[in-house]
Formats: sequence, C-alpha cells, structure tokens
Amino acid sequence: MADKKGKGKPAPAAAPPPPPPAAAAAAAKPPEKKEEGKDKEQKEKSVQPKDEVGTRKGCRRYRWELKDSNREFWSMGHAVVKILSLGCLIGTLVAFSSLPVHPILPLIISMEIAIFTFFIIIYTFAINRYMPFILWPVSDLLNDLFAFAFLVGAVIFAVRIRSSLPTLYLTGLILMGMAAFFALIDMCLQRNHFRGKKVQKNVLVPPPGQDKPPAPAPGAAPAAAPAAAPAAPAAKGKK
Repeated sequence: MADKKGKGKPAPAAAPPPPPPAAAAAAAKPPEKKEEGKDKEQKEKSVQPKDEVGTRKGCRRYRWELKDSNREFWSMGHAVVKILSLGCLIGTLVAFSSLPVHPILPLIISMEIAIFTFFIIIYTFAINRYMPFILWPVSDLLNDLFAFAFLVGAVIFAVRIRSSLPTLYLTGLILMGMAAFFALIDMCLQRNHFRGKKVQKNVLVPPPGQDKPPAPAPGAAPAAAPAAAPAAPAAKGKK
C-alpha cells in the first residue's frame, strides 16, 4: 500500500538552468548604443566665439587667425599704406636703374623694399599670431620710424651730390619722398594699438565714503574693544 501511494504522487519539477553569460551580455547591449550616440555628439564641432580664438586647434585655428589678421591689417589702414610705400620704392628703383646714381641709394631702396615686403607677408599669412614673444606693433613702429629717417636722409643726400636733376632722377626723388611720407602715416596709425593701455592713476584708492568700516548689523553684539596694553612697572625708588 505504501508503494502504491508513493507511485501516485508526481515528482517535483527541476528548476530551469541559469542563462549563460553570453546571453546576459547580449541583453545588456542596448545601453551601449546610447553611449555611442553621446560620444558622437561630443566629437561634433563645438560652437566657438567669433571675436576670440576660443579652443580652436590646428587648421581651424589657422583659418580664424588668417581671417582676423587680414581684417585687422586692412581695416586699420596698414595694408594700404605699406603697399603704397612699396609701390613708390619700386618705382624709384626703376627710375634710378637707367641713370648713374650713387650706389648707396639703390642699397637703401632695396633694403626698405625687403623690409616692407617682410611685414606684408607676416601680417597677410598671420605668422605674427604664432610668435607672441615679439612685440609686433612696437617692431612695426620702429621700422616705420627708421624707414622715414633713412628715406628722408637719402633724398637730401641725393639732391646734394648732383648739380643737375634730370627728369627720371627727380621723379625717383619724388617717389622716395612719397614713400617716406606713407611710412610716417603708418607710424601714426600704429598708435591705435597702444590706446587704452595706459596705467590709470589712483586705481587702488577707494571712492569717497567707502574707506570707512562697514556698520554692524542690527541686533548684533558690539565688537569687543581691543585689550589695553599692560601698564609699565613702577619705577623703584632710590635706596
């Protein structure tokens, strides 16, 4: 009877085996797509300010520096004045090439042509933006000053060494004088780089009425007075 009762009862069902680790990893894949989407959004070009270089790097920075350097170079008038000076000097050299002149005159003209060409290339290709250790406004100002002095001195010297002034010779002298005049104009334009950079006086002096200590808040306990210095010991009497 006991065997029949035992046979009539169904055996308990076995528990299902745990899923393999590969299946669990496959189920956790959907969140990775969201992370990849976030990474792509971060890699996209960030919005940069128009008036500052910001965090631009590589070619993006050079394109911005190139546009900003040319905009400043042309808008402030330096490009026009330098190109006019360069044209006058080239015309002077062409006029003197067909005449017997003192060798120092072509030397001065060639030197100034090379220097003006150097500064035009520096500002046009934004090379000065990658060499901040050089004070370019000061260098340009000194160049204009020396160019004006050299060209005016060359004109005076060229007039004194010749008793007669042929047409081409006089034309070259006039063009050289015009180049010196344009250098003087460029030197005056350089002052725009130094505006607003003067040290202001009385910057550390507070405005009137603010040098007093702030009043205590209502209901606050008054500040304790500083402790008085200990009295000096009395002098001993003479014995």
